[in-house]
Amino acid sequence: MPRKRTSVPTIAGSQRLPEFRDEVSSPLLRKNRRTICFVTGTRAEFGLMESTLRQIQKRCHLQIVATGMHLSAKHGNSLSAIRKAGWKIDAVVPWKVSNQAGALAESTGLAIANLARAFAKFKPDIVLVVGDRVEAFAAATSAHLTGIPVAHIHGGDRALGQVDDSLRHAIAKLSHIHFPATKNSAERIKKLGEDSWRIHCVGSPGIDGIVEIARQIPRAPDPFALIALHPIEANEQAEFLRAQTIYKTARVIFPKLVIIYPNNDLGHAGILKCWQSHANDPNAVFHPNIPRANFLALLRDASILIGNSSSGIIEAASFGTPVLNIGPRQQGREHGPNVFHAPYSAPAIARAIKKCLRVGRFPRANIYGHGAASKKIAAKLAAIPLTEPLRHKLISY
Repeated sequence: MPRKRTSVPTIAGSQRLPEFRDEVSSPLLRKNRRTICFVTGTRAEFGLMESTLRQIQKRCHLQIVATGMHLSAKHGNSLSAIRKAGWKIDAVVPWKVSNQAGALAESTGLAIANLARAFAKFKPDIVLVVGDRVEAFAAATSAHLTGIPVAHIHGGDRALGQVDDSLRHAIAKLSHIHFPATKNSAERIKKLGEDSWRIHCVGSPGIDGIVEIARQIPRAPDPFALIALHPIEANEQAEFLRAQTIYKTARVIFPKLVIIYPNNDLGHAGILKCWQSHANDPNAVFHPNIPRANFLALLRDASILIGNSSSGIIEAASFGTPVLNIGPRQQGREHGPNVFHAPYSAPAIARAIKKCLRVGRFPRANIYGHGAASKKIAAKLAAIPLTEPLRHKLISY
């Protein structure tokens, strides 16, 4: 179960940090319990990790450090939602959001420094990160340079994004323990020069129990299209026009749209501006932030998922939901037969939507595993020997 909330220190500059006030933090009680520190930067990534975090709690002492998009009010302030769900946030690391040139590098550098202070204070045995986000890169860099082993989930995948593909593989090289989701991803990590004994192919924790989670929410009575769109470049006007193209095209075909706000990548303000310009549309529903169970229920019930979210590549297959992936953001990523592709072109999008609707639902089969990733990850984190060969890496060829 999630842990009881206590006061949360904010890590910034050289500010003195309040002492941990968690009952299992004392050295005596933690003597035989390894400490795993999970660094989270986005609502989506935290949602897909919840089952893993619960499994970790059964075997280890869990710390949670929040940063990045969790702190953004315009993205729904998901930090508050995490707390309301009963999770204890051990520390908050500020993250500066700006669309100015160089701001992302500056924010990352500041986060690396502040995360180092958090790790020095909390002394985790392992730092756990997910995917290709810049927050995960900051955490992996800080932990590696601090001498703390890094465990990385979803390494070895391919996805173009903005800087995602490069960051994902950089995180893999900074990591000591790898949990790829597919055999192809595991093979890519090995080709990066990582030792085979470090690599544990477990599947994606994002699909663990999601059908059961979605059952908590009643089915939607009417058909709708679900839209989840993230930026592909910093140009806000270009992102506005892309979102507008998708909105107007889908609006002609579907009587109802349900739209999820974008992440905080550069250019997101253009997408937000588009969604906000349609806020008075009575047949469109907008969600700045949405609980995991509600999102999964939408994914289950939608006639189609439109956009470029990784949830369309990974989770949607478990519900048999057809997906229209638009543009290059997910380029190169493995996916099932339920995923179709189109460029940012109104005629192409309209044709692809109609093709998806003709095909209909797909069998519930997912190339990203069978729903047991969380237990495998937690068991390995609890038991893997924290030896010098693990800590000190040498390229394998």
